[in-house]
Amino acid sequence: MAKLSNVKRVKIQEQKPDLKIVKEKKTKPYSDIDLNNWKDYGYIKTDTWWEFASRDNSHGHSNEYHGNYIPQIAQQLYERFTKKGDIVLDLFLGSGTSAIEALNMDRRCIGVELKPEQVEIVKNKFSSKELVTEVNLICADSASIEVKEKIQARLDVMREEKAQFLMLHPPYDDIIKFSDRKEDLSNCSSTQEFYELFKQVAQNGYDMLEKGRFAALIIGDKYANGEIVPLAADCAAKMREIGFKMKAVIVKNMEGNERAKGKTANLWRYRALNGGFYIFKHEYIYVFQKS
Repeated sequence: MAKLSNVKRVKIQEQKPDLKIVKEKKTKPYSDIDLNNWKDYGYIKTDTWWEFASRDNSHGHSNEYHGNYIPQIAQQLYERFTKKGDIVLDLFLGSGTSAIEALNMDRRCIGVELKPEQVEIVKNKFSSKELVTEVNLICADSASIEVKEKIQARLDVMREEKAQFLMLHPPYDDIIKFSDRKEDLSNCSSTQEFYELFKQVAQNGYDMLEKGRFAALIIGDKYANGEIVPLAADCAAKMREIGFKMKAVIVKNMEGNERAKGKTANLWRYRALNGGFYIFKHEYIYVFQKS
């Protein structure tokens, strides 16, 4: 009988399958970003200084409309604060940047524009099918009571009770005249009247926005009568008065996005030296949440 000490012992190792643990996708109620894989989103800005080398003129965008914001702003905001299928409500639609980028990113859009001729121009940027299922254009005064009924009717067609994101890019007071219409915020008789009408627009947007969702205000300041007029801060204050909670103040460099850049640089430099002011090279993006 062999001694136990002489018995060769063979350790049998169990072959365990190489299983990878798949984590359940972790997202916020207002975004498709998977927080378990947050390192994959390096292209999303999380700081308060935004700089873009040039305007994105691809995928349906153009800069033929003076005063439109650059598409990269929508790209960043939609990625952070909307989900696929969500509805963006833009109450100053202009050339349609918000709507174009909504379709590019599998979102939907309701856009309100005061000028009927501009609405027709924007309509031509979309197919007949898209204008039924994904983009709804409304020709109306965004400061009016009636506009909410029109927006609600479009939301009903799109089977939503409220919009999921609000975009506001108003005229910068009277810096650029967009029309001769008295309802146009760029035709206000005073900056105070501009603030009052803007607040009415923002209130309509607040009422049509889903609770807990986000809004963005894109705006700059102006220089008049020898002093800075802080349009951005004052309009942001109006939104807080309505009930919006401020989440971020972003400064965006706009040097690379100016039309006819450089052609009047010397003239403005002379005016700055002569008038004792500095030339604007930035604008603001305020981010709010409906609490």
